[in-house]
Amino acid sequence: MMSILGTIVIGLIVGFIARAIKPGDDKLGWIMTAVLGIAGSFLATYAGQAMGLYKAGATAGWIASVVGAVVLLVIYSLIKKKA
Repeated sequence: MMSILGTIVIGLIVGFIARAIKPGDDKLGWIMTAVLGIAGSFLATYAGQAMGLYKAGATAGWIASVVGAVVLLVIYSLIKKKA
């Protein structure tokens, strides 16, 4: 249970880091940024651990979480442009 809460907290931080890294003017509020950061963090954390790329708490998990959040922000902006 604590690992899920930790992933959520890390996801909040990662969402804002990803928003700062990703170029462009997104009209996302801080809540949507946090949600996409949490989703990216969950995706990258558990996918990387399932594939055996890194263990829980590794620095690679932070990097993968940021990359996952940036990818989700890019996908979200592409979908939003089409709609």
